Amino acid sequence: MIRTGKNRVAKSLLYDLRQSVSTWSTPLATAFNSPPYNKINFTRNESGLFRLPELRSFEGFYLLRDNVANKTDELITEAISKNRDRKMVEIFDELSDSLCKVADLAEFIRIAHPKNKYCQAAEDACITISRIVENLNTHKPLYMALRNVVDNGDYVPTTDVDKHVSNLFLFDFEQSGIHLPEEQRQKVVRLNEYILQLGQKFMAGAVQPSIIRRTEVPSSVRSYFPSEGDNVLVSGLYTNSSSAEAREAAYRLFLKPSEQQDQLLKDLLMCRHELARTCGFETYGHRALNASTVEHPRMVREFLDELSHGLRSRADADFRIMEKMKRQHSGIETARLAAWDPPYFTSLMERKSLKANTSEFLPYFSLGGCMEGIDNLMRSLYGISLKNTEMEPGEAWNNDIYKISVMHETEGLLGYIYCDFFERNGKPNQDCHFTIQGGKTLTDGTYQMPIVVVMLNLSQPHWTGPVLLSPSRVDNLFHEMGHAMHSMLARTKYQHVTGTRCSTDFAEVPSVLMEYFANDPRVLRTFARHFQTQKPISDDMLQRLCASKRLFSASETQLQVFYSALDHEYHSGPVPRNGSTTDTLVDVQTKYYSLPYVENTAWQLRFSHLVGYGAKYYSYLISKTIASWIWQTYFEDNPLNRESGEKYRREILAHGGGIPSKQLVTNFLNRNMTPQILAQSLLHEIDANNEIVQDISKSVLSTES
Repeated sequence: MIRTGKNRVAKSLLYDLRQSVSTWSTPLATAFNSPPYNKINFTRNESGLFRLPELRSFEGFYLLRDNVANKTDELITEAISKNRDRKMVEIFDELSDSLCKVADLAEFIRIAHPKNKYCQAAEDACITISRIVENLNTHKPLYMALRNVVDNGDYVPTTDVDKHVSNLFLFDFEQSGIHLPEEQRQKVVRLNEYILQLGQKFMAGAVQPSIIRRTEVPSSVRSYFPSEGDNVLVSGLYTNSSSAEAREAAYRLFLKPSEQQDQLLKDLLMCRHELARTCGFETYGHRALNASTVEHPRMVREFLDELSHGLRSRADADFRIMEKMKRQHSGIETARLAAWDPPYFTSLMERKSLKANTSEFLPYFSLGGCMEGIDNLMRSLYGISLKNTEMEPGEAWNNDIYKISVMHETEGLLGYIYCDFFERNGKPNQDCHFTIQGGKTLTDGTYQMPIVVVMLNLSQPHWTGPVLLSPSRVDNLFHEMGHAMHSMLARTKYQHVTGTRCSTDFAEVPSVLMEYFANDPRVLRTFARHFQTQKPISDDMLQRLCASKRLFSASETQLQVFYSALDHEYHSGPVPRNGSTTDTLVDVQTKYYSLPYVENTAWQLRFSHLVGYGAKYYSYLISKTIASWIWQTYFEDNPLNRESGEKYRREILAHGGGIPSKQLVTNFLNRNMTPQILAQSLLHEIDANNEIVQDISKSVLSTES
């Protein structure tokens, strides 16, 4: 084939790029700064997805589901046998592991694989596993065997960890009401089904655009919204609009009350409360917080109240600065800050504090450079290196996947992380972490290697240069890799409690802590350099970047307290039959948020997290608080401290959910985890941030004037 001049130029540019990329100091950075590609398979032999020989084709899912069904029957027989010769918890964990290894894998492939045949086969496997689990949830002999061990002890010697995990299995069992009389058990089944259906309908309604007649929209802002015939469609809050009038219109129109959504939410809350009462709990909050870090709804309330009290004056100071900005921005001396303003002026302050467009920071954060930064951090803290690993044919579900082997300097291989980083048609638009195989101690004493996937949605790489990350993307990468390393570094006996399989209000601690590292100049300095010149980012740019991420933390935290308090209140008792859920919103907002409620709006009807995080929305705040406390105690003085890293790994990460998370935190920080101490930890950080806010705001406001 004769190459044209254009092809020769392209080839030359590609050669130059590869030469440039190869100057990175580590193979990991070089690999992630080069487009991934599939090697030609000359042998035609394929290993199968995740090196599972059954998954050389999509039909393998049917074999996996049949195998796990047979394995389940064998383990049930063993568990209820009078001749059982091993711990009951070991049998249950093997049962859980067998089901999870198929269910978790199938659930991931169902949403991530680009080929419909694989997606459909994976979905069929998910349905089969769900049916198996439903049957287990009604298996009285199996339940009674576990119940007897929990109540009376096992005849095989057990440890505190064994007892803790056995209790977790028992609670999971009783979620379906198996311990109740048949009539009540059937009621629990029906309520769970209603809750699922109501939640799906509510979430669908929460994202539907508001359809408003054109005549009801002020003519001055109609052009901001798309039209459909005689109607205007408002599909969001338009927080980035520089027009205060457009932001106000979007807020009022998008958040208009909906009788249908309100009834769905009331029905959902009513069913949850009835479910909790049927299962013997005082409220749904009591049920949801069982085995959590905070353990009881009372502690959530005390924590939110304590934090709210400390935040009020600090958040008010943030809002006063925003109001000054609004007055300068609008030229109206009497302009008042409203609920639709904080996101816009927070973003504006961030841009002003950077003193540069965000795009000017991009060249310093290539994907490969950021992965090298994470590798540097892991080496410093834990003696761990991340090795880009060549995959076998058929091992990945797409041709742009990377595989990382996590290697310890003395312990060897700890597990595998598959990196699905780039957007593609049909792929979920979310950054997340999936467990494919949990770690656990096997019967022969070896360790079952954890396997996870980290999913991002970065732009597709090009041969013209590496993928460049915005500062917020860098934070997301560190966050999700924090989840992955939690999975890698856990060394639990049981997979049921490995890594991120811990209480919801503790699972985010390692990932949020990673964001603290991503926002520390001493860490960023180890890898932030220009992808072409290799020139390190300047100290001035670095300081401005880190300062921009600390702005208005008091008002942002207050908003999260408000959200958490509303979720907590909705799940603290029976739903009032009269009135709407907005009545509760108004009361909670008055108590917990400085900006007043906007008449004839119903923000809660757009709050889809009420479905997924029912009674647990506080979890992010608690995780943030614990992460802040850990950072201040062990890493603030030296974020690359090996001694602190080893202690954190040994006393926190290694245990997953195998030890109650409250006990882990108390032991690690050598203090009781009271609401007062938690609140003060976060307020201390906010005060440090506010010193930066005051300096930046003076500069910004003087520039504006």
